[in-house]
Amino acid sequence: CPDQMLLLHIVPQPAPVILLLVAAALSITSVPIIPKCHSFQLPSPTSSSSLLSINQSGAHLNEKHTPRKLLQNTSTVQSSKLGAAPKEALSDIVIPGIFGSYTKEGIAKDENDEDEEDPRIWVPQTECLSFRPLCFCVSQGYYVNLLKFKGGGTLGRHRHSSPVHALTLKGSWGYKEHDWHATAGTYVFEPPGETHTLVVDEDCDEMVAMFHVTGSLLYVDEDSDNIVGFDDVFSKLEKAKEWYKACGLGEDYVQQFVR
Repeated sequence: CPDQMLLLHIVPQPAPVILLLVAAALSITSVPIIPKCHSFQLPSPTSSSSLLSINQSGAHLNEKHTPRKLLQNTSTVQSSKLGAAPKEALSDIVIPGIFGSYTKEGIAKDENDEDEEDPRIWVPQTECLSFRPLCFCVSQGYYVNLLKFKGGGTLGRHRHSSPVHALTLKGSWGYKEHDWHATAGTYVFEPPGETHTLVVDEDCDEMVAMFHVTGSLLYVDEDSDNIVGFDDVFSKLEKAKEWYKACGLGEDYVQQFVR
C-alpha cells in the first residue's frame, strides 16, 4: 500500500487516460483520501469487513454499505435496556407496611399491612426520639429513615450541608426558626445551608415523619454557632448496628438496609 501511495504522488499532473491505466493496473476502483496521521493500510474494495473498518476509522461510508449485522446488533442493544438491571447493579429495598399504623392520620393503608411491626426495629436516639432505618446509602452518602417523637421534644439546633426531604405521617412538627407547621401529609424540602431546631409540640402524643437526608447534619451550639457534633449515614448506621446487637435482632440485621 505505501508503494501505491508513492506511485500516485510522483506522477506529475497525469492525464485522465494515464490515471485510468494506473487504476486498472492496480485493480483499484476508488482510493479514499486518508490523512497522513492514519497508519492503517488501504482495504480491499470487495471486503465488507474492510468497509466497516474504514467507517469506524472516520472515513466516509454510504449508508447502503453499512453491514446488516451491525444494524441487528444495535437493535439488540436497544431492546436489552428494557430488561432487568445489570448483574452489577445493587438490589432493591422493599419494606411493606411502614404506613400501616398511621391510617387514621389520612395516609392510605397498604394491603400488605397485616402483621404488627417489631418494636425493636426502632433505634432509640434519646429518651423521646427514635428512628427506623429504611435505607443507608453508603455509596452516595445519604440515608432515609422514619423519625419518631414520643410526646413533645426537640432535635438540637443543626445545619445541613445538603438538601433534605421530609414527609409527615403522623402528628405535627416545625422548626423554631420558621413560622410554618407540618401536619400529617405535609411534604417539606429543606435547602442546603439551612440551620434550624426541630420542635414537636408538648401536646403531640406522637410524631412520625420520613426524612431523606444527604450529607452531614452538623449540630451547632446555640450561643457560639460552633459545631459540637454531627450525624451522617455512617454514624446512623453505627447506632443501628449497636442497637440491633443489644436488642437481640443481631448486628447483621441492619445489612438489609445498606446499599
